[in-house]
Amino acid sequence: MKSIAVLQAVVTATPFDGEPSNAELDAIETEMPLILADVDLLDAQIMTIDRTPTELDQQRIRRAQRRVLAARRDLANRAATLTVSGGAA
Repeated sequence: MKSIAVLQAVVTATPFDGEPSNAELDAIETEMPLILADVDLLDAQIMTIDRTPTELDQQRIRRAQRRVLAARRDLANRAATLTVSGGAA
C-alpha cells in the first residue's frame, strides 16, 4: 500500500496557475460566435417563460435559432476545412 505522501507528489508535480492555456483561449475564440448565438437564443426564450409568446417573440426565437444553426454550420465547416487541409499537408 502506497502512502498518501507518495501519491501527492505525483498529483501536484505540475502546479496549476488557474489560467487557461493558449490552446483553450484559441478554442474559446473560435467558438465565440456560437456561444453568443446560444446566449441570444436563451435570452429570447427566457423572455417568454412566464407569458404566452407574441408573434414578435416567436420571430425573435426563430431568428435566434437560425443564428445558432448558422454558427454551428460555420464552426463545423471550419473544422472540416482544417481537417482536410491539415491532412493533405
